[in-house]
Amino acid sequence: MSLSTHVLDATTGTPAAGMTVVLRTEGRERERIVTDADGRGRLTEPGAGVHTLTFATAAWSAFYPEVTVAFTVTDPQRHHHVPLLLSPFAYSTYRGS
Repeated sequence: MSLSTHVLDATTGTPAAGMTVVLRTEGRERERIVTDADGRGRLTEPGAGVHTLTFATAAWSAFYPEVTVAFTVTDPQRHHHVPLLLSPFAYSTYRGS
């Protein structure tokens, strides 16, 4: 299984490069990455269970200093992609491929 993310600033239509993203499992920090120039990042394999990605969004949104997305891995053999679309007063996420 692999895990990746992609953060897009929906206001400007550009990648959110340089954003810190933290992977946690059962509340314990497992990994901390910084998105690349394309707003993308790869994380370690978290395995089955409930996990969170916390995005440090303060530089992109004065209203949301951070966004936490919880997700469940039921098939550890599949790739999981958890993108974040961010604007000043809204955000969305979905299960990507």
